[in-house]
Amino acid sequence: MSPTAPARRLRLGMPKRMFSQVLLMQVAIAAGVAVLATGLFLAPLSDQLDDQAMRRALAIAQTTAAQPRLAEELASTKPSADGPVQATAERIRKASGAEYVVVMNIYGTRWSHTNPAEIGGHVSTDPGQALAGRDVMEIDSGTLGRSARGKVPLRDAAGDIVGAVSVGIEYDSVRARLIHAIPGLFAYAGGAMAVGALAAYLISRRVHRQTRDLAFSDIAGLLSEREAMLHGIREGVVALDRAGRIRLLNDEAQRLLGIDDNAVGQPLEAALGDGRTTDVLAGTVTGTDLLTVRGQRVLVTNRMPTDDGGAVATLRDRTELEQLGRELDSTRGLIDALRAQDHEHANRMHTLLGLLELEMYDDAVEFVGEVVGDHRATAEQVTEKIHDPLLAALLVGKATVAAERGVALWISDTTLFPDRLIDPRGLVTIVGNLVDNALDAVAGTLHARVEVELRAEGRTAVLRVRDTGPGIPAEQRELIFTDGWSTKKPPAHRKRGIGLSLVRRLAERQGGSAEVAEADGGGAEFTIVLPEALTEPDLTPVAAHVPGSGSGPGSDSGPGPKKATAVTTTTKEESR
Repeated sequence: MSPTAPARRLRLGMPKRMFSQVLLMQVAIAAGVAVLATGLFLAPLSDQLDDQAMRRALAIAQTTAAQPRLAEELASTKPSADGPVQATAERIRKASGAEYVVVMNIYGTRWSHTNPAEIGGHVSTDPGQALAGRDVMEIDSGTLGRSARGKVPLRDAAGDIVGAVSVGIEYDSVRARLIHAIPGLFAYAGGAMAVGALAAYLISRRVHRQTRDLAFSDIAGLLSEREAMLHGIREGVVALDRAGRIRLLNDEAQRLLGIDDNAVGQPLEAALGDGRTTDVLAGTVTGTDLLTVRGQRVLVTNRMPTDDGGAVATLRDRTELEQLGRELDSTRGLIDALRAQDHEHANRMHTLLGLLELEMYDDAVEFVGEVVGDHRATAEQVTEKIHDPLLAALLVGKATVAAERGVALWISDTTLFPDRLIDPRGLVTIVGNLVDNALDAVAGTLHARVEVELRAEGRTAVLRVRDTGPGIPAEQRELIFTDGWSTKKPPAHRKRGIGLSLVRRLAERQGGSAEVAEADGGGAEFTIVLPEALTEPDLTPVAAHVPGSGSGPGSDSGPGPKKATAVTTTTKEESR
């Protein structure tokens, strides 16, 4: 036997495409609604037609009973096919289209009937309620079949009940009216279904375009993947609607912005407050890789609008990278300074070698002492006024860099700062940023000078950094503290516009302030006030001076290399 291909089984079920599923469901809903509406309309229609037939029968019966001589003829004649009662009843029946008009006496004996043979016989249904004086409407069966009936009492001129009138409307005619109404109802229902199907098709087409013909399972998978991706990546993601409300936050965005899930649904201003971060996320500030500071974090933000009028913003944490960039700048400055010192050292060695070869031993000893004394004096004069070791080391290093760049770094006469800082690293960051900016501002100018003043007023630390640069225009004195704002060309490894923003934030975090004004004689003067930055004087003893902090040999000026002397000379002049 040759193998035969297995027969394909017909599988019934929901189609996989979303377009087909939505269309099928909507058509089914439209059909179900049409059928339900038709049924709900037909059910009361049948009762309504029955009620109309009974009321019609009752009205005919009341009209018959109101005939002026009918009661008298009933009392004065005997039941017969050609009697006056039968004639009156038949006339009314034919004129009204009723199935029958029966007139009976108080004993239920018929005086009229559609079938003359029934005249004189007893009625087939109980006339008791009508003979008791009540009007009756009912659906009942009699000798002529099922009919809608109306029964009323027949009264004589004195108002006494002498009989009753019963009128019937053929029930088949009522049913025919109902059946006749059904095609019209089905036509309306079919029209409604057609309109619903067309609307379902248009909606399905729109869904098809918006969902790109994905199946429900595909969308569910995409949503699961999106949730895993959003909460797994190490970049913050913030989604906004067209009204500027937050509609999505991943875990990294909550961490970087310092907010939680309660911010979802809130406007940006309510969740983040006013500031550059809010302006960047809202699109008020435009551009790519925009820098902003949130708390103690430096963030790089990019914003992409969406088709529905909202936007998606990504946040990257550049705090560590920014710190590394600043350390790299400092390292490069120190390398340049060391390179310059290496040249100076070579020149000094050549000078010393020449003095020794010329057997000028006293001059050689004096030259070596002066060189050593210059460097020692610079460190000693800094540590005499600034007792915090981190700040002192920072300024000694900055003095070396300043000398290499041809800038005189001065320590003010009024400087006297104890070793009682609560957060030394914070003040080191502030001083380092301000001195670096001052050096950049005055580099390459004549008689370039930067002056640093550090004072303690109780527990308050006051820092002033002055320079002889071009200064800062009054209209830009607040802008320079804005994240990302800078007039200098950024280096390749990082962006500018962060240092002064961090300075102000560090100051404000300690309840202080950061301001800039014009210095005496031109240039810029930055003033930083840090309340509660120092401990009480009796809690932390003032640090002892660095060993050898007194005047050492060679501390007076002497003939040495010009650049090395420049740094030492400025500090000597400042100490006088």
